[in-house]
Amino acid sequence: MVIDGLPSGFSIDQERLSKDMARRRPSQQNYSTKRREPDEIEMLSGYHNDRTTGTPLCAIIRNRDTRSKDYSNLESLMRPGHADYSGHIRYKGFNDIRGGGHFSGRLTAPIVFAGSLAAQILSMSNIFIGSHIDSVFDKHDVRFDDTNITEEHLNNLKDMDVPVNELSCREEFLAIIEEARKKCDSVGGVVETAIIGVPAGVGSPIFDNVESNLASFLFSIPAVKGVEFGEGFSITSLYGSQSNDSLYMENGKVLTRTNNNGGINGGITNGMPLIVRTAVKPTSSIAKKQDTININTLENAKLEVKGRHDSCIVPRVVPVIDSACAITILDMLIGYYGLDRFNGGKGLYG
Repeated sequence: MVIDGLPSGFSIDQERLSKDMARRRPSQQNYSTKRREPDEIEMLSGYHNDRTTGTPLCAIIRNRDTRSKDYSNLESLMRPGHADYSGHIRYKGFNDIRGGGHFSGRLTAPIVFAGSLAAQILSMSNIFIGSHIDSVFDKHDVRFDDTNITEEHLNNLKDMDVPVNELSCREEFLAIIEEARKKCDSVGGVVETAIIGVPAGVGSPIFDNVESNLASFLFSIPAVKGVEFGEGFSITSLYGSQSNDSLYMENGKVLTRTNNNGGINGGITNGMPLIVRTAVKPTSSIAKKQDTININTLENAKLEVKGRHDSCIVPRVVPVIDSACAITILDMLIGYYGLDRFNGGKGLYG
């Protein structure tokens, strides 16, 4: 990965970086892939004497635990729900199918690396990001109190292998995932993310819209199929008098009594927590026999996917979503306030 536009003079918290990378790695739970990658990061340039130089930061994560032979039959048999067929057509059959190639979840590791750096820079300006698993299959967690979210709560979620607001949901989620695993199947879910501390007035109505920028990055994460802000689609079942977030003053600060619009109006932040929910589909690589085609013979075929795959990727995608949001918000703040406000290892208000 090459990250351009980072401020100079920033010292990376290596312990926090390691913790963030570990959140994305496979867990010890039965549902998780048995692939084990240390995700050791080698920084090649742009970092000197424990500080960012301000020039592009280049780093590499080397794959250690690979089994390319597990994908040999996928040269011809297209996985349902995966990008095998669309990628084959797009790249005229020359796409790399090993590990899923450019459609692999491995590509989320660089996102988490970049996102950890972005989140560390944002934290110097008291901007914090955290997520919980809002649902797995048909079981739902308790939503955020979207007008009152604390840094402490968001940090506590980062310490959980299955981050939830209602602790009893963890075991229920794991039971659902285990049931799918035993059936050689998979399940998906929804992740709810909160971003607190972003000042009002960031963003533009059309070409630098906060919602469109966040959604654009979130949809680049493998398996993401939906993004909504605030009440999202549910806002359509409210009257205008209910969906409107009434404003009031408290200690010289403008606040809203509800946050149905997710902290964004007209593509611009209003100072309330940004609330975004991301829908993650069930893992497409499953061991259950499925109908497909043989792309070489153009005949109908059956496929049982071999290899090491997650029965549910939702817990592992949480830090990726956090990271995508951190990268997007930092990029927008640098565009809004200028890079010099962050140079010298200081935050927005430094």
